[in-house]
Amino acid sequence: MRLAFVVNDIKTEEPGYTTTRLGVQATNRGHEAWVISVGDLGYDPDERVRATATRVPRTRYKDGAAYIRDLHSPKAIRERVTVDDLDVLFLRNVPSDEKASRAWAQTAALDFGRVAMRHGVIVLNDPNGLAKAQNKMYFQMFPEEVRPRTLISRERKLIREFVEDEGRAVLKPLHGSGGENVFLVRADDPANLNQMIDAVARDGYIIAQEYLEKAEEGDTRLFLMNGEPLRHKGRYAAFRRVRRGGDMRSNLHAGGSLAKAVLTDTDLHLAEIVRPKLVQDGMFLVGLDIVGDKLMEINVFSPGGLGSSQKLEGVNFNDAVIDSLEAKVSYMFYYRRNFNNVEMATL
Repeated sequence: MRLAFVVNDIKTEEPGYTTTRLGVQATNRGHEAWVISVGDLGYDPDERVRATATRVPRTRYKDGAAYIRDLHSPKAIRERVTVDDLDVLFLRNVPSDEKASRAWAQTAALDFGRVAMRHGVIVLNDPNGLAKAQNKMYFQMFPEEVRPRTLISRERKLIREFVEDEGRAVLKPLHGSGGENVFLVRADDPANLNQMIDAVARDGYIIAQEYLEKAEEGDTRLFLMNGEPLRHKGRYAAFRRVRRGGDMRSNLHAGGSLAKAVLTDTDLHLAEIVRPKLVQDGMFLVGLDIVGDKLMEINVFSPGGLGSSQKLEGVNFNDAVIDSLEAKVSYMFYYRRNFNNVEMATL
């Protein structure tokens, strides 16, 4: 299998990233696994998408640290590959990370991936589906039963009224990720509320969201693959993120800590409710962030944490992902690459 992972920038990839772990697993299983920075994609006069790509020189790696060392070293193999001729193009870049300094890079992977899939390369997650999900408005397209009550606006008066009705609420930017500029505000603290509205408004539209009491206990990240909860060797790919101190964010890089997830029927029911739309949009690998009986977020761009799940569950979930990619490539071989990308994404 010939596959490539598209990332924001190869230079910033780290050993613990899920993309790195997938690269290690693919390489160790004998596959040709390339890594492509968004800025290295291009469209040639012969109507083919090509990219300057990098892959590691060895065929086996013990861990992500050795893999990344080789990927960043002069020993790495660098070639201009024809993306259209690959078996799988796995889009693992995060568009929101580019908004400040490289706005042009936000849609590049989607644009080039959309062209490349015309010639039969499997593009995951489906670029047309990802295009619908470039900001948190995508979340509002799922049934209201799974979502907190929400207002999206730039009108300060409406936001203040929403917070007053709720008593307290979460404010965050419509375009954003990783817990940046996320605030818990209270109606009885108007000075702080106004200050937080001003801070978030600098990023554009503001999401004012019902505060879920269960958030004080942290949240659960559950991975879905092919529209179903990712399960391998009897274990679910999931973990809990627990808050640290008074910080309302449970993101690991925002200070949260890890704990083993104990999935409930409610968690699995939420996954079942969102499954039809994720399948409809060709979302191969997705991360659900669950608080109580609601979803806080649906992560379709480069969801991370498979390594955390592996650490807590003792199962290498990257194996299951590569298994699924191999199956898709086999299907495409038998059907002479003549299959709809959206359908192939979740088969």
